[in-house]
Amino acid sequence: MAAGYAQLLRTRHAARLLTGTLIGRLPNATAPIAIVLFVRAEGGSYSLAGALAAVYGVANAVGQPLLGRAVDLYGQPRIQLPAAVVSALGMLWLALAGTDPVAGAYAAAVVAGLFTPPLEGGLRALWPSVLGGREERVHTAYAMDAVAQEVMFTVGPLLVTGLAALWDPAAALLVVNALGVLGALSVVVSEPSRTWRSAPREAHWLGALRSGGLLALLGAFFFVGSALGSITVAGVSYADGHGDQAVYGWLMAALGLGALIGGVCYGARSWAGAPERRLRLLVALLAVCYVPLLLTPGPVAMTALAALAGVFLAPSIACAFIVVDRHAPVGTVTEAFSWLVTFFGVGSAMGTALAGPAVELGGTAAGFGVAVAGGAAALLVLMATQRVLAAPAPTGAGRGAAGVLVEN
Repeated sequence: MAAGYAQLLRTRHAARLLTGTLIGRLPNATAPIAIVLFVRAEGGSYSLAGALAAVYGVANAVGQPLLGRAVDLYGQPRIQLPAAVVSALGMLWLALAGTDPVAGAYAAAVVAGLFTPPLEGGLRALWPSVLGGREERVHTAYAMDAVAQEVMFTVGPLLVTGLAALWDPAAALLVVNALGVLGALSVVVSEPSRTWRSAPREAHWLGALRSGGLLALLGAFFFVGSALGSITVAGVSYADGHGDQAVYGWLMAALGLGALIGGVCYGARSWAGAPERRLRLLVALLAVCYVPLLLTPGPVAMTALAALAGVFLAPSIACAFIVVDRHAPVGTVTEAFSWLVTFFGVGSAMGTALAGPAVELGGTAAGFGVAVAGGAAALLVLMATQRVLAAPAPTGAGRGAAGVLVEN
């Protein structure tokens, strides 16, 4: 699969689009960590830190499908770059104003989250046209995308915690958001982004949400997101209990590294059978791997358990991309992928919001218990909706829904 990834990256525009998207998404990927560290440095409580991260996540969740639909209707450059700039200004507001007054901090988090550009869905909309519409290459690109995300989730926490330790948490907020704007700029000035247009779509107020299979998937990934979001707060509590903020960065990096390893292994072979069935197995394994976090051993062992907890995350996400592609109604691909980001983000926000009080009431293990509950709930949703997910995708869904390139 490494050779397959290398071949894809040699395709014209592929490496630039992937790199630009990853850098552009860095603010979104690190926002919960950066906000928690910033609020704690300002003297705020775990509950306030979790609540602000949750508000950012909810605002992001509201904005992603709206901006995704706008991208499907008006193209990528008109939406992605302006949104990135406004989102960065929201984080600038938070970094300069701090948490006093609290209302201002919440407002800044709302602006930053609401205008986060849908670069993730935008990249997946571009893959079919960039790769010539070949389904097997597109699926390989989805796996590569999931693996590349984990590189970002491995490096991102180290970058943020390093900036916070060597400089200060406010500087971390500013640097990652400046990088995010540069990444978005790199994507939108590229030829594929400038010339891409969504396939014609049926006028329907529900848009992508009229697909039952997509709704089932979104429900499951809400709980996957809640599990991951809770670990963000529980990890800070664990690090505080061991007297070293750097431990938190290593835990988050280990989580990303585990997902990176899992994604590479998952992409090392072609998979037969329905992806919906495979997704159930992957989410079951993901849920099981969250359970050992309840032990909260010493930092070295805990770092290893964090890596184990991440192993099945990237494979689950890569498989979910394929399921989205199979169930998204024609002409709604950016919106459909953005809804996945939305439900994952809302779940993550819920997880951070629940983990804060859980830590304060029951300690660090209780915070990780929220992750265990989220993984179990995700599996239950997939088990309960087997028939819906097995139903034929809407006419025109899949690779044909992705969009086309047009001449300037």
